[in-house]
Amino acid sequence: MTLPSLRGRAAVAGIGELKPTRYAEGRTVPHLMLEAARLAMLDARMRPADIDGLLVAPAIMGAPVTFASMMAEYLGLQPHYLDIVDTGGASAASQFIRAAAAVTTGLCQAVLCVTADALDPSTFYTRGATMMGLPAAEFERPYGPMGANSGYALIAQRHMYEFGTTSEQLAKVAVDQRTNACANPMAIFYGQPITIDDVLNSPLVVDPLHLLEIVMPCTGGAAFIVTTPERARESGHPVVALLGAGEACTHASITYRTPMTTSPIVESAGRAFEMAGVVPANIDLVSVYDCYTITVVITLEDAGFCEKGRGGPFVAEHDLTYRGDLPLNTHGGQLSFGQPGLAGGASHITEAVRQLRGEAGERQVPNCELAFVNGNGGILSEQASLVLGRIA
Repeated sequence: MTLPSLRGRAAVAGIGELKPTRYAEGRTVPHLMLEAARLAMLDARMRPADIDGLLVAPAIMGAPVTFASMMAEYLGLQPHYLDIVDTGGASAASQFIRAAAAVTTGLCQAVLCVTADALDPSTFYTRGATMMGLPAAEFERPYGPMGANSGYALIAQRHMYEFGTTSEQLAKVAVDQRTNACANPMAIFYGQPITIDDVLNSPLVVDPLHLLEIVMPCTGGAAFIVTTPERARESGHPVVALLGAGEACTHASITYRTPMTTSPIVESAGRAFEMAGVVPANIDLVSVYDCYTITVVITLEDAGFCEKGRGGPFVAEHDLTYRGDLPLNTHGGQLSFGQPGLAGGASHITEAVRQLRGEAGERQVPNCELAFVNGNGGILSEQASLVLGRIA
C-alpha cells in the first residue's frame, strides 16, 4: 500500500556528517552522535529547543533498551516523539520515512535522525557477530562462517551463473566509486585511485569477491533533520523534500530467499517511484547502498534502471562517476567514502541532499533535481527506498 500523502510533505532542514576514520581513537557512539547532531542543527539553523522528535539507530552490535531516551538526554532534547530504528543498513532511510510520517501527521515538527558507530578494524572480526544471532545460524554455521561476506558471495556466484556477470564488471563499480571518492576530501580513500586490475589483483576474500569489493569497517556518524517544507526554507538552503518512499522485507537469512538474485528492492523502489510519480529514467543521481559491488548491480536491476540480469553489462557500459551519464554514489559510496556501521547508509542521504542543493563542489552533478536513495539491511533483506527532489 502506498502513502501518497507523504509526497512533498516533509523536507530536510539540515545535515551533518563526520569524516570517517580508520580507528575509533577513544571516541564513543554517543559522542559521535552528539557531534553529528550538532553539525545538522547548525546546518538547519536550529537549536535543541527546536527539535521535538528523535530517531536513533543503534550501534552495529546492539544498544540498551533505553538508548533513545538516553540519547535524548545526552543531546539536551525533550522530544514528543522518539524511537530506535533498526532495519540494519537500511536504518537511515527507514528513519527518513518514519520522520516524514511523524511530521505529516503532526506528531512533531522537527525530527533529528542520527546514526553513528565506533568500529576498529583490528577488533571488528573478533566480536562474534557471525550470522548476527539469527535463528538459522545453528543450521548454517556448520557449513562455514556464513557472515555477510559469505552471503553476498553466494549472491554474486549465483548472479554470475544465471546471467554471465563477470568479475571485471563488478570491479568497474568499485573503480568508478573510487574516482568519486577522489573528488571528496571527506572520503577515507580520498586521493587513492584504483583500476580494474587493482581490484582483481586484491586478495580474494570469499569467491568471487575481492578485498576492494568489500566495505572496510570504520568510525563515523551522520545526522539529518526532517521537518515541514516551510520550516526547511528557514535554513536558507534549497528545499529537498521526500517525494516517494517504500519499504519491503522478504527474509532474514539469504538461505530462504528464492530467487536469491532478486531482492525486496523490487517492491520498495516500485512504491517509492509510484508515490513520486516518476520513473528511473527521470533520476539525476543514484545514491544506493554498496556494501559489496554485487549489491549495486542488483539494486540497479531491481529498482528498474536496467533489465534483470543486465546489471553487469549495464555498469560496464555506463560512466558511474560524477562526470558520467549515470552518476552513482558520488561521495564514493561506502566502498570508498567509508562504512561507519549504520551511518554508512546515512551517507547516501546526506550526499543526495548535498547534490540536490548544489553544494557538492567539484563532484557536483549538473542540473541535479531528482535523486533515488536506497538503504539495504542484512543480506539483501530489509530495504528502504526514497525519491528525493528539490522543490520551490
